[in-house]
Amino acid sequence: MSILSDRWIRQEARHSSMIEPFVERQQRDGVISYGLSSYGYDARVADEFKVFTNVHSAVVDPKNFSDDSFVDMKTDCCVIPPNSFALARTIEYFRIPRDVLVICLGKSTYARCGIIVNVTPLEPEWEGHVTLEFSNTTPLPAKIYANEGACQFLFLKGNEPCEVSYGDRSGKYMGQRGVTLPRL
Repeated sequence: MSILSDRWIRQEARHSSMIEPFVERQQRDGVISYGLSSYGYDARVADEFKVFTNVHSAVVDPKNFSDDSFVDMKTDCCVIPPNSFALARTIEYFRIPRDVLVICLGKSTYARCGIIVNVTPLEPEWEGHVTLEFSNTTPLPAKIYANEGACQFLFLKGNEPCEVSYGDRSGKYMGQRGVTLPRL
């Protein structure tokens, strides 16, 4: 596997709409940076958030998940309670080529504030808005800024196209739009 450069990302975004909307240059004036970087793409977080709260004394169960534990917010700045988390989504919609796997890392600006961004790999031929998890590991409230950079996606090209892609097996998160909760 090799990591793909800004040239490849730009070409693929233009040719196949791999990333929509696509920002060709890193934007950073007064914001947490986003857009094309040397070997990746810094995606933005949308203004839709689901902030975890335990007002109902719920148990988090991935096999029987209830959205009662979340407060829905549409805001330019989301405050995550101490030692809690929020779900959000990227502004960008991704379409991953068959011979590419995408991994995501959090932005250093958030990491240095104790905010961890978690995203599972984007598998070959997956498409949709990416659901982001922001974990506030601190004992203080933490802010997440909508319409600014949240994480960096790195594109890895396989030595050959995979035998069975996410699209081939009709993965359960295919084509997701908005903030998507766990499904069985």
